[in-house]
Amino acid sequence: MHLSPLAQRLLNLLTGTANDPTHWPDASRLSVGFVGLGGSPIPDGDGIPLSVRYALGEPTRQVLVAPARELVGRLLEDGRRSDDPVMVVVAAGLAGMDAEVRARFAGERGPIAVAELDVLLGWDVERRSLFWEAVRPDVPPPPGLAAWLGGLPGYPEFARTALETAAARVAAIQADEIPYEAEKAFGSGEKAAIGRAVRLALMRDEPWLPGLLDTLVRGVAVAPTGAGTLPSQAVLFEIARAAEEHPTPEVVSALRAAGRATRHAGVPRQLARMLKRVEPALADRLEVAFRLPDGPVRQTVGEHTAVISADDEVELSWWHGDRKLKTVPVAVTREHPEEVGRLRELVKRTRQQRATLVRALEAGCAGTSAPPYRLLEGHPITDRLIWEFEVSPGVWRAELGLTVPDVPVRLWHPARARAEEVRAWREVVRGEELRQPFKQAFREVYLLTPAEEASGVSSHRFAEQVVRYRRLRALFEERGWTSAFLGAWDGAELDGDARRVMAGGRWRARLSHHLYDEDHAITGEVGFDRLVEGGWRAAPLTDVPAPVFSEAMRDVDLFVAASSGR
Repeated sequence: MHLSPLAQRLLNLLTGTANDPTHWPDASRLSVGFVGLGGSPIPDGDGIPLSVRYALGEPTRQVLVAPARELVGRLLEDGRRSDDPVMVVVAAGLAGMDAEVRARFAGERGPIAVAELDVLLGWDVERRSLFWEAVRPDVPPPPGLAAWLGGLPGYPEFARTALETAAARVAAIQADEIPYEAEKAFGSGEKAAIGRAVRLALMRDEPWLPGLLDTLVRGVAVAPTGAGTLPSQAVLFEIARAAEEHPTPEVVSALRAAGRATRHAGVPRQLARMLKRVEPALADRLEVAFRLPDGPVRQTVGEHTAVISADDEVELSWWHGDRKLKTVPVAVTREHPEEVGRLRELVKRTRQQRATLVRALEAGCAGTSAPPYRLLEGHPITDRLIWEFEVSPGVWRAELGLTVPDVPVRLWHPARARAEEVRAWREVVRGEELRQPFKQAFREVYLLTPAEEASGVSSHRFAEQVVRYRRLRALFEERGWTSAFLGAWDGAELDGDARRVMAGGRWRARLSHHLYDEDHAITGEVGFDRLVEGGWRAAPLTDVPAPVFSEAMRDVDLFVAASSGR
């Protein structure tokens, strides 16, 4: 493409091939690259915001009109206009060609993508350029993109409308109101626009999103014709990628349901791989974990009642009058299968939310940065939890509820407390009849014994126990431990380690075990690894934080107790 020098410079800035500094989101590469052109003054940089320092003055804009019109014309002539419409919209803003560009793209892009372009056309050139830098398909999106989009004029409103439009379209496809074509539910540019809309809504945890996502995710995962194809595999996986960045329990449930419903052979496997990355990411979103049911959930289903209780373990039980049933009633399964599935998903989600809180309990925080506990102030569940506040460096004080402002805060764990303090808090919880969302004050505590201190790097407290192997495997999965399957066939291993990553990825617990016979295993030692410079290194038991040691040993005690015997 032969262009004049200024038009070529403009193209290089937009494509990122120019060697200019990036200051996103404070100033666009475009304004930095053209500062001073046409006699625009260059302010002194000391103390002046980048957005002001590199603002394009009117003389610069006038100089750029002709080369921008030249570039827009060339881009519309070759095939790039369908690939990079946002780039064309940036140049169109300088060229004064918004109407022409909009008319061209309206006939080539899907309605959702056109609606997004309409939002962009309402912005100045600087905002358009920053948006293009952030969404260019050849570079990873910058951190904080979703939050930045939420501050742009009109974009939050577009996000909701886009997802409503997408959900309505797949509902119409499922109802045979729109003819079905495999992978054709969304037009050019719509997948990326939907992905940005989902990321923004998930990041903001919009209350209107769960219902829309349920319709959209299920709708794109299943063909209405009974075929093994999908309305849009691309949009399904784009939503899953958005969930990796901004997970909520509801989007996890929707993706799980899509994996079960789809008839495509490869989609469930791909979704399962993606969900393995989504679920641990929930540990950094403690605020969504506090959507735990506040007390038992009861729902009438036909002539029976479903009860979800979360007193100690999360359980779904079925009742007929005052009689608790051992299994789901056959009539309920036959007549209300979708409701049974929804209740089971709620149980999984509640377990997941509780697991998020417990991960925070293990080490005082859930990740490398402090959890957003302050966002939870005023939530009724927080007032029933015990918190610790760092009232001076290294000095933590326990209080009921988020009562101490403007200091570091973490969840109280009895393994860090003296015995008399634990007893006192148990009296408070019992005396005030507090229903805690998980066992905190009365949590079982496992402390290092003198023998374990002397042993160095391994504990034999639960070693040499014969356990039912398949039950042990099921408990590993339930509690977040991973282990290879042991077997006696050729090439299989007879010994192995079950591992669980804890404390926001900084510690790992190990339980060794070996196969005893076809149905049984024998437990071995428990050890701990610390993450050091990107690798795991065995650590002395005396170095393991008390909550991490206690939570790991609590799990192992459960494994042995619940799977023992022949």
